[in-house]
Amino acid sequence: MTTLTMSDNNKKKVDDEENNNNNNKSIVSYWGIQPSKVTKDDGSQWNWTCFRPWESYKADIKIDLEKHHTPNTFTDKMAYWTVKALRYPTDIFFQKRYGCRAMMLETVAAVPGMVAGMLLHCKSLRRFEHSGGWIKALLEEAENERMHLMTFMEVSDPKWYERALVIAVQGVFLNAYLLGYIVSPKFAHRMVGYLEEEAIHSYTEFLKELDKGNIENVPAPAIAMDYWQLPPESTLRDVVVVVRADEAHHRDVNHFASDVHYQGRELRETPAPIGYH
Repeated sequence: MTTLTMSDNNKKKVDDEENNNNNNKSIVSYWGIQPSKVTKDDGSQWNWTCFRPWESYKADIKIDLEKHHTPNTFTDKMAYWTVKALRYPTDIFFQKRYGCRAMMLETVAAVPGMVAGMLLHCKSLRRFEHSGGWIKALLEEAENERMHLMTFMEVSDPKWYERALVIAVQGVFLNAYLLGYIVSPKFAHRMVGYLEEEAIHSYTEFLKELDKGNIENVPAPAIAMDYWQLPPESTLRDVVVVVRADEAHHRDVNHFASDVHYQGRELRETPAPIGYH
């Protein structure tokens, strides 16, 4: 059985963040910026600075997980097989170590939304035009994926070579995706749509291992319970379920964005799915 527990380093990070919150109250600055005191609905202290209570939500776990875009055009097929090619070495390297696999997946999945949002932001500035809300929607996606990573860091302790691999993969993928989006946004969004389909598959396999007892179903990290508004008795399985639902929503958004481009239109012509969870 694989045991996923909160490492001492991760416990220390939580303690450090809580201590930082307390220390921030005593910071005096010439600029007059004081940290606001944030509390939960029950009046207890909010322990996170990386997100606020109004940014938390309940995931829509009833979303259709089986949706799939059949690649018909050359661009779609290229996007599809690019993702399949990327999955092959991942399967070999991580095998059934789904905690570390999820961590690696999220370091990659958080890149496209940030890159696309940045490029749309610059485009909006150059052309003096609105984005239709797509900048915000794509940055929301990137932040959501980053929160997945912050959550899985609480239940896995990556080895030094896995951290080195993350740096290498992120550096290559970021630049490759940046170039790909500049050349063809419809290809870039389609590829992310297929990447999210693979993420759904990976998290489904993760759930199977949890249900078989091959991975210990430890209590859900505190950050996950606050971010997804999970009940106190939630476990790792509940976390994987809501993360998988998030990935399904990202799948829909990116396939939709690609469809918009395929119809010869720009994203700004279609209202963005802001807050689509």
